[in-house]
Amino acid sequence: MSKLIGVLGGTFDPVHYGHLRPALEVMQQAGLDEVRFLPNRQPPHRTRPWLDADTRKKLIQLAIADEPGFVLDERELRRDGPSFMVDTLADLRCDFPDAALCLLLGSDAFAGFTQWKEWQAILGLCHIIVMTRPGAELTSLPAQPAAVAACISHDAHSLRNGLHGVILLQSVTQLDISASRIRECMQQGLSTRYLLPDSIIDFLGQHREGEACNLKN
Repeated sequence: MSKLIGVLGGTFDPVHYGHLRPALEVMQQAGLDEVRFLPNRQPPHRTRPWLDADTRKKLIQLAIADEPGFVLDERELRRDGPSFMVDTLADLRCDFPDAALCLLLGSDAFAGFTQWKEWQAILGLCHIIVMTRPGAELTSLPAQPAAVAACISHDAHSLRNGLHGVILLQSVTQLDISASRIRECMQQGLSTRYLLPDSIIDFLGQHREGEACNLKN
């Protein structure tokens, strides 16, 4: 039986419960052996992250420290230039040739999937798990090309049938938390409690105090 490896990419600027809880539910409900968090250094279609790469890496380490199924993967942080998922998956395929890679996407990201670089190649490298709201049906997602629609499944066991090509719709708890809102709270001096782990709140508080000291010196 092939190992199932979840792949969750993003800027994680910063990582929060809206990333962590759905990833945990997918891992448990779809039977993944692990979920690899892949922070990118430079997103291809977004502005430069608020936090530097090293800080975002440290925050993920803190956030996943108590969950043995979560793994930090630094390959995109080590890459020069923007990171495209097709390149990252090809790299992962070299490292895990016998594993079924499962790319975790929110429903909003999946809606724009066919606009991604070499999206057809992505389906040849991995499965996709679309994290939907509880009770959401296929009709709640935008219409997809026939090549995509034909791959859609509601059965997690289908991930075991091959190493790539299945698009699983997986219901998870949707937490309406955004990194941008967290950044706004911090900039306005508002509490971010219950939005992200306390260990991250403490680290970011110390990080900002250190920056303030450096500005004064």
